[in-house]
Amino acid sequence: MTAPDLRLGLIGDNIARSRAPVLHRLAGDQNGMTVQYDRLVPKDMGEEFDAVFDRCAERGYRGINVTYPYKERAARKVRIDDPLVAAIGAVNTVLFDADGPRGFNTDYSGFIAAYRGARTAAPGICCLIGTGGVGRALAFGLLALGAEEIRLVDRDAAKAEALAADLRATGKLTRIVIHTDATEAARGAQGLLNGTPVGMVGYGGTPLPAKAMQGAAWAFDAVYTPVDTEFLTDATAAGLDVISGYELFFWQGVHAWAHFAARPLDEAALRASLQTEAEAA
Repeated sequence: MTAPDLRLGLIGDNIARSRAPVLHRLAGDQNGMTVQYDRLVPKDMGEEFDAVFDRCAERGYRGINVTYPYKERAARKVRIDDPLVAAIGAVNTVLFDADGPRGFNTDYSGFIAAYRGARTAAPGICCLIGTGGVGRALAFGLLALGAEEIRLVDRDAAKAEALAADLRATGKLTRIVIHTDATEAARGAQGLLNGTPVGMVGYGGTPLPAKAMQGAAWAFDAVYTPVDTEFLTDATAAGLDVISGYELFFWQGVHAWAHFAARPLDEAALRASLQTEAEAA
């Protein structure tokens, strides 16, 4: 069997429906490259996360993406050159170089691109539910976008406190507030963000009651499998501007490809090809 031009992978749980393999294969097609992109699920491989990660380089992977629930663990196993990514404390993209693995966060840049593609107004007061790996990237993205206030909601108070401290350490003027109740945090907020896995395949439901969305201006869900989560369906019914998790998926993938291959992409053509493949599936 001919070896691929680029071997990539995704480490995470519950990723059977991830479209990352398709995105990177199509990105390779644009550049005349054969891309192998594998789903690496630790429990299915009979290994712990650390073992899967540590063997990626010897298994020939040029790079990997990392998703729930391993992004913060991955950050502790890589060299991070960007101070901003170090502050985020989570990585979703890793390159395996001769001198060891390097970590990046394209969730951060991908969220900013997704927001700017949908809205021109500043985020305003934002209720962010979930302060894990993707939640941290969203929070720092909101800072960069000029949010007036970020209300952090998490059942794990220590995680929320740690993120709040890291956000305040940036010296930005954005107010950082911690809440334990999502409904309370959503009251008077313009932006509602789901940074938890609630709503994805295998984690049904919504992190916020529909009635709590009244009066908000926009909503974002990091979940994209399915695209039409209950959270976003409720937001649409409440008249909010909706930013789909698919937009984060697309842009974080485009930015990850730049790290993996350092090759150009026709982003419009890639988006169209992804849609065509989805319709044919």
